[in-house]
Amino acid sequence: MCARIAKHQGAGQVIGIDLVPERLRMAERHGIDTLEVGARDGVAERLREQTDGRGPDSVIDAVGMEAHGAPFGKLAHTLAGYLPDRIAAPLIEKGGIDRLSVLYNAIDAVRRGGTISLSGVYGGMVDPLPMMNLFDKQIQLRMGQANVKRYVDQIMPLLTGDDDPLDVEGLATHKVPLDEAPHMYEVFQKKQDGAIKVVLKP
Repeated sequence: MCARIAKHQGAGQVIGIDLVPERLRMAERHGIDTLEVGARDGVAERLREQTDGRGPDSVIDAVGMEAHGAPFGKLAHTLAGYLPDRIAAPLIEKGGIDRLSVLYNAIDAVRRGGTISLSGVYGGMVDPLPMMNLFDKQIQLRMGQANVKRYVDQIMPLLTGDDDPLDVEGLATHKVPLDEAPHMYEVFQKKQDGAIKVVLKP
């Protein structure tokens, strides 16, 4: 959806990056260039290759606390799950460390003076950030949650018109009755049957 909105807003070149082939195919159907990556691929280098060595003007991290690419961070989160709640809760709140591989790649890839927008949610309190790189590259860092009321007047005409320019209806890969919800959560979690978005019908 980020890629579709960027295209709709007039961005000259939009590149969607993902580990999931079905999401990339969906983006391609909407005229988005795509880059399929593995957890250890040189994402920043590949992005620079596609932007004449310069790097993207803007990078959007819509992942946040990702489950891929940082096995030690994943292990720490898993181990916290075995602790009693009264011990785990303050540890996570005060000492939580996110898996930052996507954010690090964004910082590396964006052009000097470019913008990184974080719509993905990070919750760690002691995340190490490369502040010298952020400062040296003069990166603008924007972040926030879904400020729905702020943008509702701009968004509603796109969602209620006849043409559906963002193809919101096309995001739904599965439409199922409500009683199939537990099964579809499992299908979605395991990335089965091309599941990207599921609409539950009461």
